[in-house]
Amino acid sequence: MSAGFFYLSYFIPRENFWLTFLIYTALFAGMLAVYFLSKQPKWIWIFFGGLLIRLSLLLAIPSLSDDYPRFLWDGELVKMSQNPYLETPEVWLQTHPEIANPYLENLIDLMNSPAYFSVYPPLNQGIFYIAAVLGDLDPWTGIVVLRMLLILGEIGVFFLLLKVFDHFKLSSTKLILYWLNPLVIMEITGNLHFEGFVLLLLLASLFALIKQKHGFSGGFWGLSVGMKLLPLMLIPTFFTFQKTRKSKAFWIGSALALIVSFGWLLIDDSWIHFLQSLKLYQGKFEFNASIYYLLREVGFWIKGYNVIGEITPILSGITLLGILYFSWKRKPENPLNLIDLWVLIYLIYLVLQPVVHPWYLIPAFGLSLFTAKKAFLIWTFAVIFSYQAYGDPNYQESPIFLFIEYAILFAAIYWDYFKNNLKLISTS
Repeated sequence: MSAGFFYLSYFIPRENFWLTFLIYTALFAGMLAVYFLSKQPKWIWIFFGGLLIRLSLLLAIPSLSDDYPRFLWDGELVKMSQNPYLETPEVWLQTHPEIANPYLENLIDLMNSPAYFSVYPPLNQGIFYIAAVLGDLDPWTGIVVLRMLLILGEIGVFFLLLKVFDHFKLSSTKLILYWLNPLVIMEITGNLHFEGFVLLLLLASLFALIKQKHGFSGGFWGLSVGMKLLPLMLIPTFFTFQKTRKSKAFWIGSALALIVSFGWLLIDDSWIHFLQSLKLYQGKFEFNASIYYLLREVGFWIKGYNVIGEITPILSGITLLGILYFSWKRKPENPLNLIDLWVLIYLIYLVLQPVVHPWYLIPAFGLSLFTAKKAFLIWTFAVIFSYQAYGDPNYQESPIFLFIEYAILFAAIYWDYFKNNLKLISTS
């Protein structure tokens, strides 16, 4: 498996989809083999095996994502006491020629979004700043620093998963499905995405909650929102879960964490451009969607043009109603019920979004290991079909590969959420 990850990260161009697919499939099969053969796993060997795989990728340039130049750019601006939210990179280079340098010019040449304001929250900017300081105007060193920080976060995830499994008296063997999962390793360690930190903070919030440390639980949840905005959609569950609804400490901890995370956006009215970028992201970009693409085709048929601006608010409204309905309907009575509800909320959100990058699955997948649901595990394999777009010179997605991916996913959703219910109805 280590050789497979090494070859995939260092030698295979992302345009070569079929070789990527074959190696990814072999790695997924290897993970399942370790899982099924490990009846009583020796965790020291599992841990160091997964850690060595991650460390073997330390020097690789991210191959399946080109987000890292923006990470390094924002960090460099913060290091120079510049506000990364005030100007787009293109405009900044024009308006600050006296402090621009070849390093920044090189980053903007590599960047996929030089005409957009930064969409990364202030907590992300703090991590980018560390990479800029330690990287010292060298992009390769900056990548290594970011990767080491993410690996440290993954180590935290490993041990928190182990602790939470132990608390709930669940089989910890499922931890193998996260620790050796090719999607997790590729997208967090390989491609430098921060969903691993989101999962770390959500697990910390859960662990504090089951230890009756409600203030810390709220604080960790607030920080997870500060890392990536998506956990904000979990807030209705805290109103229907009795232990959090009635806990002043939880809400105080949440409020303080959110202030620490987002208060920086009040400087120079940075929040205006930050929200502008979020709105642009929601109303312009499309990738690896399912239901949205079907509705878009209906829009083309009826109106003759892309109706993304009309569809996305409707889907966002449906997502919100779904979250509110299931939060009220399920009313979780214990932390395991709460986790199961979180997984459902993530699923509702992702199947209705116009943009579903593979790394978006990771927090929900990690949480789903505490449930009997298999959809996110199966999706971590099926999502490899979305990488086909990288093999096209124009990044054109193939309807055939999208159909295969989502046919597999919706079959898994049917198995998880409908099959047993239909059996109960038929027997009654």
